Amino acid sequence: MAEAIYLRKVTKRFSGNTILKQVDLDIPAGSVTVILGPSGSGKSTLLRCINHLEKLDGGTIRVGEELVGYHQKGHTLHERSNRDIARQRREIGMVFQQFNLFPHRTVLQNIIDAPMRVKKQGRQQSIDKALELLKQVGLAGRENEWPQNLSGGQQQRVAIARALAMNPGVMLFDEPTSALDPELVGEVLQVIKQLAHSGITMVIVTHEIGFAKEVADNIVFMESGSIIAAGPTQQVLDDPQNGRVREFIATVL
Repeated sequence: MAEAIYLRKVTKRFSGNTILKQVDLDIPAGSVTVILGPSGSGKSTLLRCINHLEKLDGGTIRVGEELVGYHQKGHTLHERSNRDIARQRREIGMVFQQFNLFPHRTVLQNIIDAPMRVKKQGRQQSIDKALELLKQVGLAGRENEWPQNLSGGQQQRVAIARALAMNPGVMLFDEPTSALDPELVGEVLQVIKQLAHSGITMVIVTHEIGFAKEVADNIVFMESGSIIAAGPTQQVLDDPQNGRVREFIATVL
């Protein structure tokens, strides 16, 4: 089931540098939110904080009603156990720039591993679901291939199917096309478009402005660790007050 995401005063530092500066953001359940901004603005770090791949230095993130990565006792936050964090991550799918497929496992084995191992799902049920997902991402009949025999775009589509196999309520995409040759970008974006508004909350970091215009309900524009514009897509892109947004878009189009 799609879940809303709530960020409150989210702060993250690396080596004394503040990468996220008290970020507040609400992402509605079932919506598609695209995060734009120049390199180094904190977009990917923000995404990684949502499933606790990065620990916060301040603030809180909730997915639905539950605090991510921490539980609260009185006014103090304590980090959850590894088991509890793993449980939370089952509900939050993530697709990275690099496809991170296991090279020594077939496409099918890559997809069924987590549902069987983590969710204790039966083998046949996992296989049936995997084959259905491969059809959904345009790779029917490729289940016995090795990852190295697939193009980058095909590998990324397998990675999307693998994330979906866990039935997540939230999907995070961290620049899913940035490692691809230009001619392969479209096939991956098409799969993501088809997922939009399918009952999953989607947060996508990308530089693909045309895709953002077409798919996003909301756009968040980040710079230097802060959100400088956020709201419905057309409002953010067309608002004359958002001069910095328009300037950025002009450089990437």
